[in-house]
Amino acid sequence: MGMKLLRLSKELVIYLFIAIVIALVVDWYRSKDMPTESAPPFAATLMNGEQVDVIAQSYESPVIVYFWATWCAACKFVSPTVDWISQYYPVVAVSGSSGPNERVSHFLAQKGYGFANINDLGGDLFRKWGISVTPTIAIIKDGQVETITTGITTPPGLLVRTWLNQ
Repeated sequence: MGMKLLRLSKELVIYLFIAIVIALVVDWYRSKDMPTESAPPFAATLMNGEQVDVIAQSYESPVIVYFWATWCAACKFVSPTVDWISQYYPVVAVSGSSGPNERVSHFLAQKGYGFANINDLGGDLFRKWGISVTPTIAIIKDGQVETITTGITTPPGLLVRTWLNQ
């Protein structure tokens, strides 16, 4: 029984390692067209009418920029994490291809999300940032893109990325 458990543990570690490597390669591939050093200028109007300047804000504390869509299946898992972390760190979300402001506002209210959001109706911010996959999360600190990740992320994963970039 002990040998069987040891063999199973070794196989589990190997599979976990392979999964992590594959996830990192896929993440690298998806983010290769995105900014990697200086963040592009990012001043816009939030859906509530307030002006936001992510670059200026990033000199005070790390800013989490969350590119998402109302129709995105993976975003259904990531958005609650982003909403939770918005209580502790500044978050600027950018919804793309999600319809008019009223539809996005209704979606946010229905889900109870409180993060600041820009509805990128024309896809300008998505194009400027080279975003082709939702969800995508970037952490901006001192005007620099510290980290970019695509796909599903967990609360501990996002929190650790944010802590490491303080």
